[in-house]
Amino acid sequence: MRGAGGAGPWCLALCLLSAGAAWAQTPSAHAPALPYAGPLFDAHLHYNYEAQQPHPLPDVLARLQRSGVRAALVNSRPNAGTLSLAAAREATAAAGLRLVPFVRLYRNRADYDTWFADASIYQMVLDELARGTPAGPYRGLGEFHLYDSAHADGPVARQLMQLAAERGLLVLAHVDDVAIEKLMAHAPSARMIWAHTGIGGVPLERVRELLARYPSLMGELSYRPGLLEDGRLTAAWRSLLSEQPGRFLLGSDTWINARWQYYEALMTQARVWLGDLPPAAARQIAWGNGAALFGLD
Repeated sequence: MRGAGGAGPWCLALCLLSAGAAWAQTPSAHAPALPYAGPLFDAHLHYNYEAQQPHPLPDVLARLQRSGVRAALVNSRPNAGTLSLAAAREATAAAGLRLVPFVRLYRNRADYDTWFADASIYQMVLDELARGTPAGPYRGLGEFHLYDSAHADGPVARQLMQLAAERGLLVLAHVDDVAIEKLMAHAPSARMIWAHTGIGGVPLERVRELLARYPSLMGELSYRPGLLEDGRLTAAWRSLLSEQPGRFLLGSDTWINARWQYYEALMTQARVWLGDLPPAAARQIAWGNGAALFGLD
C-alpha cells in the first residue's frame, strides 16, 4: 500500500503531461476543421425552364459568384436554358465564370421515361451537337435518368454511349449501379460522371468496386445518401474521398427552384464538409478534377 500511495503524485503528473502532449499532437480531434476556401467547380447545374423567370440570368450569375463557383457543368430542359447562359458571355466573364455546356436529352418531362428508345431524341442530340453553343461546342451529354436499369440496353441509350465515346464527350448519368455496367458495356472507352454516385444509396463497397473496374468513371456527390452526418463527412466517406480524391466531383443539382433559392447555403455546406478532408484532396474534389476533365485553367 505504501509503495502504491507513494507513487500516486508522480503517476498523476506523468499522466497529465502525457495527455497534454497527445492533445497538442492531435488538435483536429478537439477543434473543428476550417471550411474549404478555394474555387468551386459545380459539376451538376441545371437551368431548367421553370427556373428562368424567378431566377433570371443576373440572379443566377450573382449566386454563383457569391458562392465562389468559378466553373459549372450546365444543362437544362429544354436546351434553350443552357444556350441562354452560354450567350451571356460578357456577363459570365464579369462573374469570373467558365461554362461547360452539355446536351440534355429532354425536350419536356415526358422524355424522361422514353428517351432510351426514342429515335427522335438521338436526332435532336445530333442537331444540337452540330449547332454548338455561343460559348463553344457542347462537351457532353446529360443529365439523363434511367428509372429501370434494363432500359440501359435500349437502342438510343446504346447509340448515345457509343456517340459519346467516338466524339470524346462526357456523359452525366442518373442511374443505379447495374445500369452503370450496362452503359459501359456499350462503350468501354466512354467517360462518365455518375450523378449522386448512385441513386438509392448504392453501398460504399459497390462504389469502390465500380471505380476500380471503370477508370473513366467519376462520382458526383450531390444528394449522396450516407455522405454526411450532422453536416460533416461520415468516417466511411472521409476515408474513401481521402484515398481516391481524383475520382469525385462536387455538384449542386439545381433540378427544382428551391435548390436555386438556397444555392449559396448548399455551397457553404459543401465548403464545411470539404474542410474535413486533407487540403489537397479537398481542392481536387472542389475544383481540380472538373478543371482537368475540361481543360480549364
